[in-house]
Amino acid sequence: MKFKIFVDGQYGTTGLKIHEMLENREEIELLTINEEDKKNDEVKKQLLNSADLVFLCLPDAASKHSVSLISNEKVKVIDASTAHRTNPLWTYGVPELTPTQREKIKNSNRVCVPGCHASGLIIAMKPLVEKEILSKSHKLICHSITGFSGGGRGMIDDYENGKFDDIGGQRPYALALNHKHLPEMKYMLDLEEAPLFTPSVGNFKQGMLVMSYLVKKDFKTKATRDDLIKLYKDYYKGEDFINIIEENEEYLDSGLLNPMKCNNTNTLEISLYENQTDMVVISRLDNLGKGASGAAVQCMNIMLGLDEKQGLNLRK
Repeated sequence: MKFKIFVDGQYGTTGLKIHEMLENREEIELLTINEEDKKNDEVKKQLLNSADLVFLCLPDAASKHSVSLISNEKVKVIDASTAHRTNPLWTYGVPELTPTQREKIKNSNRVCVPGCHASGLIIAMKPLVEKEILSKSHKLICHSITGFSGGGRGMIDDYENGKFDDIGGQRPYALALNHKHLPEMKYMLDLEEAPLFTPSVGNFKQGMLVMSYLVKKDFKTKATRDDLIKLYKDYYKGEDFINIIEENEEYLDSGLLNPMKCNNTNTLEISLYENQTDMVVISRLDNLGKGASGAAVQCMNIMLGLDEKQGLNLRK
């Protein structure tokens, strides 16, 4: 049996990557749309309703419109936009989030894939909130640096064809402190207020670091780095795509972290660093992998009853 899969938005960065990941899988039949028909509702409606599963790789408004065209109740949908990430009728696409999240995804027809920055923060902070190291009133502070591929075609062209002196090495953005991933960060961690979060784009194509800064005296329950390493290992025990780093040899050797080390995998690594008063928790992931297309394919595997790791790479 082959599953019919339609990627609505197949010409964007996330859609192209999903196509690439699925095109050689024997159990998948990819339904495609000609570029000139991508805004033709009649053509799109036929494809949306004939698929077993649809990926939406579209802007928010277009994503909601595509959902409105689906009348076949059997069609499963995975949305990569921000349109439904705080909608309680949709399931958040992080199987590792809680002991019941994988089953929710398996039984859901509507799943939303997290934002890449949100994935790094939520996966790192969820165990600390759940185990009451951090209170729900805690004001999280986070900074992220990501590859320019997450900005879509326009940004990719700017970086690949521009001059380094004009673009620079790292560019912060969303400095009005209203980044579009903030609502899901607050919602999925059940926080009283959204984190203070600033993202930046680095002069590299793919990969990212999400860095959460913690003050130990603000912990609800006293904990050291070793305590948190154990907590993380217990919380994510048996999770193939979450890797807790006890001793980061790369950092010990050079004093530096490379944001590209998880590229072309669906692995998210968590590492911790501390002094007497403070701590930083760092998530490293591929912004196009566990941060986008890889996470979507992982959810697809679960929803279709396939091996969750099928078609996905792990960092060794």
